[in-house]
Amino acid sequence: MYQDYKNVEHVKPGGLELKDRLVGVQRVTKVTKGGRAFGFSAIVVVGDENGVVGQGLGKSKEVADAISKAVEDAKKNLVRIPLHKGTLPHEQKGKYGGARVMLLPAAAGTGIIAGGAIRAVLESVGVHDVLSKNQGSSNPHNVVKATFDALLQLRSADTVAKQRGVSLEKVFKG
Repeated sequence: MYQDYKNVEHVKPGGLELKDRLVGVQRVTKVTKGGRAFGFSAIVVVGDENGVVGQGLGKSKEVADAISKAVEDAKKNLVRIPLHKGTLPHEQKGKYGGARVMLLPAAAGTGIIAGGAIRAVLESVGVHDVLSKNQGSSNPHNVVKATFDALLQLRSADTVAKQRGVSLEKVFKG
């Protein structure tokens, strides 16, 4: 699922205290010869609030089944996100479909300035101070994926130093 990203560290769910957050449940309809068949699709974000997060989609005829399937799917897609003192290491933009998300690091005490789907993802990651803006589509599926796109592009200062083959001090003086 995250093949396009270079520095993605996949995480196994064993031994982690994961909390799940329901982002949205939609009722979907399939029109057949015999009438309408109703079902539900749920999108869920799970995380340990310490840099590990995953998102999943579940579909079923019952809401509870759709949510439990989404949680299981999210646990299969766990990744580690670099954090810096309760916020993000740098600003980043993400996009998916028609959704555009902008994430900005914030000073301590700012809180999570985000709405809906972005807030659920950032709380699950464990970010405490961040500014965000959702542009374009507000479809929760695409907003969650756009937020993940932005988070997966984040790089810590240590990672940048290793990639460039220089010391950490030289990255900042640079």
